[in-house]
Amino acid sequence: MRLSCLPVSFFNEIIAGRMTVSEWAALGKAVGLDAIDISILFLPERTLEQARQIRQAVESNGMSIAMMTSYPDFTHPDAAQRQRELEAAVHSVQLAAEVGVRFLRVTAGQAHPETSLEDGCRWAIENLNALVHQTAQLGVQLVYENHAKPGVWQYTDFSQPPEIFLHILSHLDQRIRVNFDTGNATAFSPQPLALLEAVLPRLGSIHASDTAQVGALEHVLIGSGKVDYGAMFRLLQRAGWDGWICIEEASFQGEAGIRHAVQFIRNTWQKILSEKGL
Repeated sequence: MRLSCLPVSFFNEIIAGRMTVSEWAALGKAVGLDAIDISILFLPERTLEQARQIRQAVESNGMSIAMMTSYPDFTHPDAAQRQRELEAAVHSVQLAAEVGVRFLRVTAGQAHPETSLEDGCRWAIENLNALVHQTAQLGVQLVYENHAKPGVWQYTDFSQPPEIFLHILSHLDQRIRVNFDTGNATAFSPQPLALLEAVLPRLGSIHASDTAQVGALEHVLIGSGKVDYGAMFRLLQRAGWDGWICIEEASFQGEAGIRHAVQFIRNTWQKILSEKGL
């Protein structure tokens, strides 16, 4: 298992320029991460040159980037906007390749009130498949997430309900993998372990997050909420999965929250690994 982290707790500081990605990379190395994660929001200029500069800054700290998160809205009711979203998503993959990431997190889109279930599913499937067809040669692994709602969106994710997420996934090109978010699954799926088992054949990465509630996503310190990490890690290890766990640290406890999350995930993974029969 390899470990990275998306520093949601530092988003405001990084986006406002009070903290650099280079400083985030140095902190990630200091707390024992194998790589760091970033958001597309960390590249406000959205230029290939800015992506190259970020890659150089990260690598100068002896680190790399495991995942970049992006937020395409392929379920928008306006066809012209959906086309713009696809063009922007293609550019995001180009930026991801330039910055050297392994995974790019992609989404279906928002649950716009005007978008029907049938149309939303069709548009998400068409555009996600178009995205992988147009960018496969760039070498970036697209991972589709059981997503909730980022701060940049007005509405929740169209595919937040597990049955919609699984329906869309079943119609996606096999080159698109899954970024399984533990907190979202626990908050919104009646059987989060069953959801994880269902996506195992397509699993690309894990987003390790936690929630204080079931029925609503309320980010808390990793390991202090409702996510049953022991059961999830046991399922993953029995299936022989040993990939990237990308912590989504959103407790807003700064460096202390990140250090706690790293220690908790590593200790819990190792504890399950050492159980008899695994």
